Amino acid sequence: MPTARPSRHLWAIVPPTLARVVAALAPIMAAFGPLTPPAQAQGTMTVGVDRVIVERSQQTLPVIGRFVARQTGVVAARIRGPVARFNVEVGDRVKQGDVLAVLIKDRLQTERDLRAADMAKYEAARKTANETLKLRLQEMKRLESLKRSAAFSQARLDDKRQEVAVARAEIAEAEGQLRSAKANLHLAEINLYNADITAPYDGVVSRRHTEAGSFVAVGGAVVTLINDAGLEIEADVPARITGALAPNAQVQGALDNGTKVTAQVRAVIPEENPQTRTKTVRFVPESGAAPDRSKMAVNQSVTLEVPISAAESVLTVHKDAILNRQGKTVVFLEQEGKAVVRPVELGEAVGSRLIVRTGLKEGDLVVVRGNERLRPNQPISFTAPAPAGPTPSMGTGRNGGTKG
Repeated sequence: MPTARPSRHLWAIVPPTLARVVAALAPIMAAFGPLTPPAQAQGTMTVGVDRVIVERSQQTLPVIGRFVARQTGVVAARIRGPVARFNVEVGDRVKQGDVLAVLIKDRLQTERDLRAADMAKYEAARKTANETLKLRLQEMKRLESLKRSAAFSQARLDDKRQEVAVARAEIAEAEGQLRSAKANLHLAEINLYNADITAPYDGVVSRRHTEAGSFVAVGGAVVTLINDAGLEIEADVPARITGALAPNAQVQGALDNGTKVTAQVRAVIPEENPQTRTKTVRFVPESGAAPDRSKMAVNQSVTLEVPISAAESVLTVHKDAILNRQGKTVVFLEQEGKAVVRPVELGEAVGSRLIVRTGLKEGDLVVVRGNERLRPNQPISFTAPAPAGPTPSMGTGRNGGTKG
């Protein structure tokens, strides 16, 4: 069957001018395809919105620190001798004063008893010297009472006076020997006491340096003790930003497992490393804001967000509101129930939000869900979020991404 063709006389009923216009528009219409119905004719879209808010922001620099113990070190023997027994194992938690190990005490106890006997001997010698002095004084008084008698002898009186002086010297000597004996006894008792090696502070035994039966010298290492209840954070911070770290300044941080840490600056050590241009800073985890001791360990790393600028109030928008259209950064702004395109200029990231330099104002409603499919001036419906006030936050100086 022959194919039907349009009548050549169809164009005869179209005015020549209109025909030329239609012919001229035909290539353009072919390039753009079917015309999109106007936004007013499009259906209302339900979207999610969020408010543009003002909040406190502070640029920070991530710095890797580590936990250090304020009290840690080797517990050493104060006297020499063989180890009789150990009372602790590695990993045991001890209290201040607990006995960690005991040295053999036989020789020390015998030496203490010997010193005690010496003191008793010199105590008795002092008493004898006192009694001798009393006797010499009595004899001297009797001789002096005979001065008017024919039986008086000056020579005997002079000899007796000399004997009194000797008795006084013997007392002084006995008292000196007694003081020396007391000191020796005290030293022997100290040595006997130090045969029990005790914990100088609360902590955990991290290492045993010797075993029962081994001989330790004075100052010999016995155990290593760590007080994990007093951990601090030590970090090497660039010297150029340590000026912003005043004492008690608060910083935020996180462990490798995501556990949050809040710490305060305790001290900035006034010594700069010439190779790294950093200063050592000590931070104290705040009570109630520090992780459990079971989650912390000496030399464990922690990332701190160290401030590099003063806190300021900034205008922020949620990152999900940002779109990239034809190379421009835009948001859909709700105005009178319609989605209006608004170009914006953004700054640094503040958590999940971005600082707004230009284009928006506080309280504006921006579309954060469903904005990828929106058309300019398309009607939208939404449930308005509750008004949000300023909230403190920390920025890292890094921009967030945009939707295409």
